[in-house]
Amino acid sequence: MSRTYAFRIVNVFAETTFGGNPLCVFEDARGLSDDEMGALARQFNLSETTFILPSETADAHVRIFTPGYEMRFAGHPTLGTAHVLRAMRALGDRVTLQFAAGLVPVQASGDHWTLTAPSSGEPKIKPASEADADIAALVRLGRDDLAQSPQWVDTGADQLLIPLRDADAVARAQPDSARLERWPLSSLERKTGYVFSIDEETGGELQVTARYFFTTQGGGVSEDPGTGSACANLGGWLIGQGYPLPVRARVSQGDAIERPCRLTLEVTADRRILVGGNVIELARGEVRL
Repeated sequence: MSRTYAFRIVNVFAETTFGGNPLCVFEDARGLSDDEMGALARQFNLSETTFILPSETADAHVRIFTPGYEMRFAGHPTLGTAHVLRAMRALGDRVTLQFAAGLVPVQASGDHWTLTAPSSGEPKIKPASEADADIAALVRLGRDDLAQSPQWVDTGADQLLIPLRDADAVARAQPDSARLERWPLSSLERKTGYVFSIDEETGGELQVTARYFFTTQGGGVSEDPGTGSACANLGGWLIGQGYPLPVRARVSQGDAIERPCRLTLEVTADRRILVGGNVIELARGEVRL
């Protein structure tokens, strides 16, 4: 006997219909096995697919799958899933989601959703063990393109942050496939790199240009249009740099792959890290298994 599962496609950090980072959200994942969730994520082949389940401690328990593995936390799946959950259950503008990384509160102003990163106390920051020039070479840049030494930052999911001197260096960054074996691994054994530049300050907000690279199943490298977890880690990096708090930033990402994303970042005086963006629902459908 076949089973039917409803899903929605939303674009997160989107300013236009076909901008943002796409996400597939399964409205009720009860009855799906881990293997089936992984297979569905591979079927849709988006950077992440989420599955909504009941929770005793939050409005929903959410599991996040990429086409290759399950994630403990990720930014755009959090915002997109909260948007779908509100539409499904008329929950209002405050939603709490349970992830493997912990409880994440999310709130909305219209269709602009903001999450609070699941980190407590000081962000976890450590220097990269590789030489600056070697890390710059991973993305075909030179040591002089770096604004500072790269660091590992963890405010929910650890990633390698690579600060660059300007937006031109960000635009020139390109992973070198011949050096993939040398790419350092995160604690979850992922190869990722978040290159960014702090360009200027406008209207009390830092203007940031960013790109996020990650290795895919099969050994290639892909670029993520909009990465909320990395944006949260940028907030942790700002704390580590001693930026005066509170600080706000607007992050532009995804333009290089024609999926423009705009993310808002705020680090409050008490060091809470808030990441936000607009969510647009694009499609609905169902899968029969």
